[in-house]
Amino acid sequence: MAKKEIFKKFLHGVPPWIIIGSTMILMPIFILWAADTIHRQKESTTTHLLQRGEDIIRSVEAGAGMATSGATSQESAALLQNLLTETAQLPRIKYIAIVDSQGNITAHSNTESIGKKFDAFSSIKDAALSKEAQWRQETGTDGGNIIEVYRGFSPGHNKHGKGMDDRDRSGRDFPGKSNREADQIIAVGLDTSSFEEMSKEDVRHTIIMGAILLLVGLAGISSLFFIQAYRTTKSSLKRIKAFSDNVVDNMPIGLVALNTDKTVISFNQESESILKIDTSIAIGRSAETAMPPDIAALINEIDKSKTNIQREINYNSPDGKRLTLEVNISMLEGDDGSFMGYLVLFRDITEIRSLEKEVERSRRLASIGGLAAGVAHEIRNPLSSIKGFATYFSERYNHVPEDKKTAEIMIQEVERLNRVISQLLELARPVNIEKKPVSIRTLVQHSIKVIERDAEKKNIRISAEDIPSGLPPIDLDSDRMNQVFLNLYLNAIEAMSDGGTLSIGVEPGEGSGMLRITITDTGRGIDKKDLAHVFDPYFTTKQSGTGLGLSIVHRIIESHNGEITIESESGKGTRVKIFLPFK
Repeated sequence: MAKKEIFKKFLHGVPPWIIIGSTMILMPIFILWAADTIHRQKESTTTHLLQRGEDIIRSVEAGAGMATSGATSQESAALLQNLLTETAQLPRIKYIAIVDSQGNITAHSNTESIGKKFDAFSSIKDAALSKEAQWRQETGTDGGNIIEVYRGFSPGHNKHGKGMDDRDRSGRDFPGKSNREADQIIAVGLDTSSFEEMSKEDVRHTIIMGAILLLVGLAGISSLFFIQAYRTTKSSLKRIKAFSDNVVDNMPIGLVALNTDKTVISFNQESESILKIDTSIAIGRSAETAMPPDIAALINEIDKSKTNIQREINYNSPDGKRLTLEVNISMLEGDDGSFMGYLVLFRDITEIRSLEKEVERSRRLASIGGLAAGVAHEIRNPLSSIKGFATYFSERYNHVPEDKKTAEIMIQEVERLNRVISQLLELARPVNIEKKPVSIRTLVQHSIKVIERDAEKKNIRISAEDIPSGLPPIDLDSDRMNQVFLNLYLNAIEAMSDGGTLSIGVEPGEGSGMLRITITDTGRGIDKKDLAHVFDPYFTTKQSGTGLGLSIVHRIIESHNGEITIESESGKGTRVKIFLPFK
């Protein structure tokens, strides 16, 4: 992340009132600190200059005492003048002047000034009686600032201020000293330009350091609030994350999140429950290996369409169940529109679709039932009359074989029509189930004996070896279940016109609480387009069929709270699976 973005986020995280308040508190502190620092630097500079002036004055006094010892007054004046001229050559010394009690310059580093009045004598005349150096600031002839250090001039004084004898060994007075009252003043002018430059640089440095310290202080205070806000935000984010994770894990629909590389980064409990894929296995794997192929294909499809995809797919679960899943796939985007990954939502709608089919089937059956009841009532009475007359003609024309045969055919057709009406009424009426404990092995074996002879006639072998012998009794209506088995057996035998194998197997479903009965034939099978309609009333592919047999079978199995499914492929046979509640 760029430094500018980090700074923006930092400022965004710090409230403005914190910066304003911190500035109001710290600004006076740093202004006072800067002013005090500048003042102390100025005092230090002045003290340094004063000390330097004092040292120069002492050097001149000592030099004057030694130079004039034993010399005449003219010689002393010349030596003193030469001393001032040479001393003034030292760096940062603008001038050295000796002034008498009248304000006249008696000696000067610049000989042109000798004999002139000292301009500021009125300001320094009181220093003649003082042996302590004093200073004042004035403007030089070149416009620059000068620090002038001055005090009483006492040639030959030691450091304690005690004077030598006023006369030398020859008995003459020192220069400029005609008597004791003629006190003189020495003034040293020091150039402050270099010190002023240094002072300005120090002030500039102090201001810069003050500004830096102020910013550091502001940043420090802001950082404290920022850290506190960060901790609070982090704590809030932890709570929000824990809450969102809990919500995601307990959602009633499956949720899978993928990153931009299509790697699984989130896999909730419902996804694990529906897909039967362990979360620890799915996390970190690609969608191609972790997700069902149909869902992985939809994820690849959304890369092209760039729009949300909602589909229904069939999923063969690892536990053997076939599920119908409603899948919704969308692309995740950040606040700035950047692509962040994929979100896959899905739910198991197998039961919903099954219920919809059952409702539709029940609606059709209800309509047919109402129609059947009316039709049966209107047809049965005429059929009874027709059958009576056919029986009468069969007996009356007993001596005429052709007429007798015609009458018998009429009786057979009436009976067939009556059976159809009976089946129709049975389909319309609720199925009455009387359950009692029944051995499923015994029930299946009994039903097989009924159709053994018909199977032998068509060269069909019956295999019932997959029926375990130790199964406990199951609550069934044995008559109704016999009706189911016989109907399915007869359909299988009719489908194997050229012979084949009829297999019956029974298997308790592990953990599902259902008993599975499988009836398989090697007959001609059912076309794929017809497979979805085999349980519909009056749907049949047989020339003499009524289309009610499998509808009645389906109702009987439903009445037992069971389920029946048919798997078939044209030319390869049919497998019927019956699932019944089993403890």
